[in-house]
Formats: sequence, structure tokens, C-alpha cells
Amino acid sequence: MNQYPPNESWSETQPTHTAQTPEWAEPQSKRSCCGGCFWFLLAPATLLAFTFILYFLFPGRTNILIMGLDVREQDSYVGRTDTLILSTVEPWQPYTGMLSIPRDLWVTIPSVGENRVNTAHFFAETEQPGSGPNAAMLTVSSNFGVDVDYYVRIRFIGLLEVVDALGGITVDLPDEITGAISGDQQLDAEDALALVRDRAGSDDFFRMQRGQIFLKALLKNMLAPGNWLQLPQVLEAFSESVDTDIPIWLWPRLGLAVFRYGVENIDSRVITRQMTIPFTTEGGAQVLAPNWDEINPVILEIFDQ
Repeated sequence: MNQYPPNESWSETQPTHTAQTPEWAEPQSKRSCCGGCFWFLLAPATLLAFTFILYFLFPGRTNILIMGLDVREQDSYVGRTDTLILSTVEPWQPYTGMLSIPRDLWVTIPSVGENRVNTAHFFAETEQPGSGPNAAMLTVSSNFGVDVDYYVRIRFIGLLEVVDALGGITVDLPDEITGAISGDQQLDAEDALALVRDRAGSDDFFRMQRGQIFLKALLKNMLAPGNWLQLPQVLEAFSESVDTDIPIWLWPRLGLAVFRYGVENIDSRVITRQMTIPFTTEGGAQVLAPNWDEINPVILEIFDQ
């Protein structure tokens, strides 16, 4: 027998419930609004961080040929590269290395023939001003098998103004450097110039070591917070005595990599006398033949990490 009252349907007798829309059925715009706002705000920061990483860490390695010219004229770069340092900066590790090349090393100079490595710059610069750095880079690259990306050439006479702008520099001289007092030494401009130029009482191998010591001391003094106020004057002095093709946008990346690695930790090497064979050319010149069996392992350690 039907239990429902007359004229009432079954649905009319059921309790009334408020329909709940399941979460999965909510409109997409409603569910993703907060998430979209979050990603909208996060995306620029992520892009900025990604750009920062790319800038400071890639591309990985940068090889730079540092040349020191003992020229007397302030506006001239015509001279032999008495100082040749093949350096590398690897921001990713980080790592910084330097290899000093003897000026009397007998190598093949492209388009010239066999001669001292320090003459490559001189021959090209004499023939066409401004071409010396490329000639030196090509000579080093072809003989040592290392790609050279940029160059820095320094007139020694210009170091006077750089050191003066810093108010002198502190240099830590090791005992084995012949002809110099060991320990921390405060050098003025004249003393600093003598350190990198003087050959009295020592040979070219010791002079190469002193050149690296000076460069490391110069970097360390420039990075010292107490000297930051002098940086504008230092940079002005550099601009008048230093020529380079390193683009200005690359300077912060290289500087940060060196700072992270630590100036005192720079891997400083020289081609030693044991890596060379002294001989006399047909013209009577006393030069050094490279012993590549001894040199190549060092090149791999520094430039192929």
C-alpha cells in the first residue's frame, strides 16, 4: 500500500540538501588565480638568478696573455715582450692559473720563422702599430697548443702611476728570490718597477717569479677594502698604461672568479730552466730550446682541468 500522502511525489518528501560543488569541478580561473600570481611574481626573480649564473659561470674558461713591455716612450707600444704570462680563469671551479714564458725561448713565429718568443710582438708592432698583441697571441697559441682569448699589455713605465695611485704596495718576497730582502716589503713606485725590471744578481727565471709576485701583490692591494677609495685613480692610471681587448662587461666576472679563488691561491708556475735546453744559434745568440716533454704536462695541468 502506498504510504505517501495524496498528491505528494517521492522527491517532495526527501530532506533538502545544499549541493556542494566538488573541488575538481571549480572553474580553472578560480583555482589557478593565486598560483598564477605566485608564478607571475616568481618568474622575473628566477630569470634574473638564471641570468646571473650564466653570466658569472659561463662560458667556463678564459685564457689571457699578459705582456709586459719595457718601452721608454709613454705613448708607444713598440717593444719586445720581456714579460709573457699565459693565464687562465675558470669561474665554475673556481680556478686561476699563470704560466710565465722565458723571453729567450726559441719558437716558431708565424710568418716570420724561428726566433725568440719575445720578438713576435716587436716585429708585428714595428710593421703595423696595433698588430703586436695578435702576433704574440698567435705565436703562443700555435706553439703551446692553448687557445688565447684576450690579451693585456702593460708598459712597465706606466706601473709607476698605478703604484703611486695606491700609495705604494705591500709585497711578500720569498727567501729564494735572489737579490731581494725576504718577507713583507712596502714598495713605492720606483721599488716596484725595479722588482719587475732588474736583472742584476739574477737571471730571467728569477725575474719571471718576481713578475708574478708583483702582479699578485698588485691585485691583492687593489682588492683590499682600505684601498677602495683609491680605485678611481688606479683605474685612470691603468687606462693610460694598460692596453687590453677584454670587453668591459667581462671584467666583473673575471674579477669575481679571482676573488672567490683567492689571490694568494693563484696557481703560479714558470717554465723552469729544467724545461729548456740552452744553445747558441748560428748567429751567436744565447737562447733556450723548449723541452716539450717537460713543458706539456704543466700545460695540461693548468689549461686542461
